[in-house]
This record gives sequence, structure tokens and C-alpha cells, in this order.
Amino acid sequence: AVWATSKTKKRENLAPGPFGWPIIGHMHLFAGATHLHHTLHKLSLKYGPLMQIRLGSVLSVVVSSPEMAKEFLKTHDTKFSSRPRMSAIKYMAYNYSDFTFAPYGPYWKYMRKICMVELLGGKQLEQFKPIRNEELMFFLQTIYRNKNSAVDVGS
Repeated sequence: AVWATSKTKKRENLAPGPFGWPIIGHMHLFAGATHLHHTLHKLSLKYGPLMQIRLGSVLSVVVSSPEMAKEFLKTHDTKFSSRPRMSAIKYMAYNYSDFTFAPYGPYWKYMRKICMVELLGGKQLEQFKPIRNEELMFFLQTIYRNKNSAVDVGS
């Protein structure tokens, strides 16, 4: 899990992390990396399951253990639930009023409730059941046809 913030914190309150360069932060560590998660794993072996990196000027916290992720995402979920405020998102998401980019709070909770009822409610799920069944059958047939070889389930 990666969490980004644009708030500045005192150095002693930050998680450990590698040396970062001005302006680019830690982007130099990812140059040429084909698998970002491998690079993050190597860094976590050195700096621990909770570390900080800067992606440009954006401070990000990287969590790389299941226990720490549970603490981070379940126990302290409301502290880390909002996205960082960025100028581009402000204009694209109508001053952060879009459900996707709205900060955690009463408006976000209200919009989530509407989405759960209108998009994922029982009536909607029932309406799309034939499509889900058709896709499931196609998926299972693809796996069966390729039972003797590796199957890319992402395609």
C-alpha cells in the first residue's frame, strides 16, 4: 500500500527511507526498473516494513508487510483515507466534489452510500447476473482449453 501526502512533517516524525534528491525525490531509484514492486521490496529489506519516499515533491509512505498494512488500512483508516490535493484534480473533479477525489467526510460517506445502493444494490446485481454468468463461462472455457499451458487471466 502506498499513501501520498503533500503536508510537510518534521523530519523526526517521518518513517525511515533512502536518500532523496531535490525536486525528483526518490524517482532516481526507479529509473529503468521493470517491476516497481521488486524495487520497493529491496528498499523495504533495508528500511523496514514502513518507509517514506518522495515521488517528485510528494511524500509517500510505503507499507510492505501484512501486519503493518492492516494497522495502516484498518485501524487508522480515516487518517489516511483522503487523497492528496493536487491542482489538476481540483479542476478535473469540480473542486474535489467528484466522488472519487472527494476528501473523507460526510459528503464522501453520502456518495458512497448512494453508489452502494444504486450501483451495487440487489436489484442492480440481479439485472447484470446474465452478463456475469456469460463472462464466467467464457473465463472457465478459456482456462479449460489451455489447461496444459500458462493462462494470462488478465487478458
